[in-house]
Parts: sequence; C-alpha cells; structure tokens
Amino acid sequence: MNAYKAPLQDMRFALYDVIGGEALFKKLAIGNAQRDIMDAVLEEGARFTETVLGPLGPIGDQVGCVHDKSTGAVTTPPGFRDAYLKFVDGGWSGLTAPESMGGQDMPETLGAIIKEMMDASNLAWSNYPLLSHGAIEALKHHGEQWQKDVFLRAIIDGRWTGTMCLTEPHAGSDLGMLKTRAEPAADNTYAITGTKIFITGGEHDFTDNIIHLVLARLPDAPAGTKGISLFIVPKLKTARDGTVGERNAVRCGSIEHKMGIHGSSTCVMNFDGAQGYLIGKPNKGLAAMFTMMNTARLAVGLQGLGLIDRAYQGALAYSKDRVQGRSLSGAKFPDKPADPLVVHPDIRRMLLTCKALGEGSRVLALHAATMVDILERSVDDADRKAADDMLGFLTPIVKGMLTEWSVECTYHALQCFGGHGYVREWGMEQLARDARITTIYEGTTQIQALDLLGRKIMVLQGAGMRQFLGMIQKFCEENMTNPDMIEFILPLAEVTKQWGELTMEVGKKASTNAEEIGAAAVDYLFYSGYVALAYWWARSVAAAEAGNHDAAFKQGKRETARFYFARILPRVNVHSAGVRSGVQSLPEIPFAN
Repeated sequence: MNAYKAPLQDMRFALYDVIGGEALFKKLAIGNAQRDIMDAVLEEGARFTETVLGPLGPIGDQVGCVHDKSTGAVTTPPGFRDAYLKFVDGGWSGLTAPESMGGQDMPETLGAIIKEMMDASNLAWSNYPLLSHGAIEALKHHGEQWQKDVFLRAIIDGRWTGTMCLTEPHAGSDLGMLKTRAEPAADNTYAITGTKIFITGGEHDFTDNIIHLVLARLPDAPAGTKGISLFIVPKLKTARDGTVGERNAVRCGSIEHKMGIHGSSTCVMNFDGAQGYLIGKPNKGLAAMFTMMNTARLAVGLQGLGLIDRAYQGALAYSKDRVQGRSLSGAKFPDKPADPLVVHPDIRRMLLTCKALGEGSRVLALHAATMVDILERSVDDADRKAADDMLGFLTPIVKGMLTEWSVECTYHALQCFGGHGYVREWGMEQLARDARITTIYEGTTQIQALDLLGRKIMVLQGAGMRQFLGMIQKFCEENMTNPDMIEFILPLAEVTKQWGELTMEVGKKASTNAEEIGAAAVDYLFYSGYVALAYWWARSVAAAEAGNHDAAFKQGKRETARFYFARILPRVNVHSAGVRSGVQSLPEIPFAN
C-alpha cells in the first residue's frame, strides 16, 4: 500500500481560508487556538499518523484481533498497543477535552482534522479512541461530579478507554426493544444483566480498565425508548473514590469475523449482574445516548473522508506511474512503451471524482465541527441555539454522504489499479472493505436520511436548513456580479431554489401519507449532500482567489470545482426524480410466499 501523506496544505486551506477557523476561535476565546500552535499540532499529527499508525494498517488487516475463549481476553494486532501508548504519551487522547479535566482544550474543529489523519492512515486502529471520545462527551454532559472525577479524567488521560454498549441481537437499531436489565442494589449501584453485540473496543489489550456505557431498563421502566437508562459499567469494579477492585461480571463472549476493519475488536459483550452506576436520571438515558451517538456519527463521517483521501492518494500515484495503452489522440510519451494511465479521460474522471468529493467533504465536515465549538463555548444563547440547529441538520448529511462517497471513491481507486487493485499487496481492496461498514454503523444511511427528512426537516420545521439556505443565498447575492464566480453562482442558486421547492413538495405529500417520507428520504439526503458540496466548492474557489496562494493552487481549486459542477452536481436531477416518484413507485411485497 502507498504510504499515507497528510494533505496539510489543503487541511490548512479548509481550516483557515474557507471556514475562517482562526477568527472563530478568537471570538470563542479559545486561548490555545493560536495559528502557530495549531500548525504545530497539525505537523505533529501528520508525523504520528504517517510514521506510527500508517505502517500498521496492513498488519491490522492481515492479522486481526484474537479472542481467547477461555478468558474472554482480546489481543490486538502487533504494534497496535504500542501505538496507543505513543498516542497517550503524545497527549492526543485529551486534545479537545477541557483543561479542568486534564485535557488540552483545543477546538473540536482542529481535533476533526487530526481524526481525519488517523482514519486515513489506519481506520481500524482509530476506532478505539473514537469510542472513548463518545464516552467523554456523555460523561462530560451527563455525569455526576464524582463520575467525572473518577471515570472521565481517566479516559481523557488515556489510562482507561470507553465504549458504547447499545445494540442487542434481537433489536438492532430499534433501541425501544432492548431487554438488558438493571436491578437496583442497596449500595446505590445496579446489577446489569444482558447481552450487547457489535461493541467496538469492548475488549482489548490497550488498557487494564474499560468503561462501558450501557443502555438498560430498570424494573419499573415504561416500554419503548421512554424506559431506557444509561449506566457506567467498568471492566474492573471501581469505587466512587476511584479505587479499582476485582474483575466485574462483564466478559467478551466472542469477536465478529468481519468483511473489513479487522484490527478493530468488534465484540459480543455479556453482562451477568455486573456492577454499574446510573448516569443522569432514571429512564432518561436516551438523551445521554444521543450525545454519544451524534458525536460518533460526525466521527464516522470523518472516517469516510479519511478513506476518500487515502484511496485518492494511492490511485493518483499509481495512475501517474503505471504505463498502459496509448492516448486516443496519439502517444504522449513516445519514448515509452505506453502512456501513463492518467492520459486516459476516464481515469481522470475517477481521480477527479475522488478529489472533488474528498476536498469538498473536508470543508463540509469542518463546518459541522465549528458548530460543535460554538455550541460548547459561546456565551451567546442565540448563537448556541443557532449552532445546535445547524449541527442537527448537518450531522446526518456528514455521516450519510461522506460514508457513501467513501464507498464510491474506494471503488474508483480500486478500478484505477485494474486487476492489481483486486489483490492485497496494493492495499486498495482493504480500503474498499473497510469503507463498507461506515455506511452501516452508528446508523445506516437510511437512518440518517429519515433523521434528516423526518425529524430535522418535518418535525423541527427545518430550523437548521433555513440557516443553511440563508448562507447560500447570501453568498450568491454577494457574488452575483462577480465575473470570476458567475459560472458557479448561477447553477448553485438554481439547485438551491429547487431544493427548497422539493422540500415543500415532500412535506405536502407527507401531510396526507407519512409513508412518503420513507420513500423520499434517501434520495432527499443525496440531493442535500450534493447541493451542500456545491456551496462549499463555490466558497472554496472564492477563498482560494482571495487568499495568498500560488497560481497552481488557485487553478487546481477552480478546475476541480468546474469538474464538480459539470459532472457531479447534475446527479441531483436523478435524486429529485426519485423523491418525486413517491411511495406509489414502491409496490408492497406480500408477506406470504
């Protein structure tokens, strides 16, 4: 596999020029977020991911995790534990956590870029800190002070890791069906009993203690999602004063044999009266769960971004080096036995698709990350409310579309290699296998689509969408007379207008038949994603022209944007047709054979 190289120039461009991160962080009074410090963090993040994590990617895929059935222990691939110790030693586990809890208090937006580097260099390894980050957010927002002191600090400094134990064998994504029980004990603890599946990092050899955040039902809990509570269940019994004792009654029963991400331990976890502590109020676990889930959804979107960039890097290098066939217009390298693959138009189509979707997605994802920073740090209630609305709107788009595009782009990259892409030594087939899970875990694309259209648009009346449409309309108005931008502004304004009209049409149809939302949702999600990326590509061209960049960089941005608008944005026509075809185009399938 080609060695990973962090695209620092484009990352800085997205962070500073397009998103305006430096000014935002100053406004939010994030003292550590000075440009020289952030640049140093990016440089060190690139070094760590390129030299430590990157070389372990193929090893993790080929060796995988090993489960000891007699003890329940899981051994991660060679080098994974050492890499984690270096990760902790470098302070990465607490990069964005509050200083009051032992973190470095850097912006989540900067953390998102480091996350992309980790995902691109070694997706399976990066799953472990991903789940810890979700646990940090849940404990930070919902935990009692003693829980923060005992558990949160230990996860932030990397001594312990965290998990999310939500899914059960019979329930899948339908959390209202979960059966795991929580029986109150006399000492204000709870005995947790049940089985959870697909638990990332449920068992491993990185740390002695693993802090499981487990959804369960109290004896008197109402049915459905209204009866869900969240509990802290440590692998090792941990007292309120932080004293660690004997092994708790929680054990890894097996690990899944998966299509990809073999270096990530995906566990079946059995709780047999394990001692746990309630987080928050009884039967109010769903709110804490969604704190974890939404954090994880944005993080999985970044996984899709990392895979797009890694696949693009490999395919671009190979296509420049590999000679095969001649250009249709005549030999471009007559001194060679054949021309490089990049002379062929369809190779360039695939490469530019990866580049356009990847670089556009980077800005989209960072925009969502800035909403997290505003929500966490702004002292203005109106700004925080607006950021919350925007973040809710963007989260299903980032998670759903960046992962779907990662499947498309790893496909294109593998295709550029031809037969060599299908064999293991080049690494493309691993990326394709690893990418496939990203559209499934932390909520499938269909779930993201229903969240976007059913909840964020219909139930919440499109509060975040109205903001986003306002941003696009303002940008178009400001640039409508700019001759350098008009080629992007006119089509952007048109698809944005159609987006609003399409939304109204779906809402009108759904008012008489709720099934219309389910029928339209996925096409609507894709339509939204393509329009969002068109906006950020137009913004990227404007930022490149306004910034201190060389001519080649500016030309590259403009040409990639032109490709996006000419070749990719027209996909909205297919998706609008899908939305408008309605539920009547989906005939019912008889239950009986």
